[in-house]
Amino acid sequence: MPRLFTALEIPRDAALSLSLLRGGLPGARWIDVENYHLTLRFIGDVEGHVADEIANALDRVHRPSFQMTLSGVGAFGGKKPHAVWAGVSASPDLTALQGEIDRICQRLGLPADPRKFSPHVTLARLRNASPLDVAQYLSARGNFAALPFRVGRFVLMSSRDSVGGGPYIVEEAWPLVAETVASSRFASASDASRIMR
Repeated sequence: MPRLFTALEIPRDAALSLSLLRGGLPGARWIDVENYHLTLRFIGDVEGHVADEIANALDRVHRPSFQMTLSGVGAFGGKKPHAVWAGVSASPDLTALQGEIDRICQRLGLPADPRKFSPHVTLARLRNASPLDVAQYLSARGNFAALPFRVGRFVLMSSRDSVGGGPYIVEEAWPLVAETVASSRFASASDASRIMR
């Protein structure tokens, strides 16, 4: 049974910038560059008919495309660090997209994610990494920033149980619309409603 989650893909140029952060941390298992992504909503292991319901519900998401910038690095786990990640600059569009997907999942009866949404791209999973080594790694790379890129779609991904995350497979994708297309679509809808009166 696949493990599902919604995500944003990381384009090649940004992924190459992230790949320069690899190395220099004992106990790190680095994520393969092609598996970089930003998780919007973890769904988990679901039956096929539930996966279909989720995909059908996500068809209703109509959000504008937006710019995203990766910047900064950090670690999860405090005194027992278990992952290092690259951060994402604050983005109202990203927050709104994630919130809508989360509400759809809750309406379908999926359990709420207990963790607060913290947009990031996982760079490595850590095993027995010393907090001091992690702190030194982070301080040496704290000024990381990649060039902004446009997010043009979100995806439903699956992963199989494996060591180190991945391989991740895009099961379905939904476009985010360019602002001009979004506003003209609403304009044409209101024109149509005027014609029908």
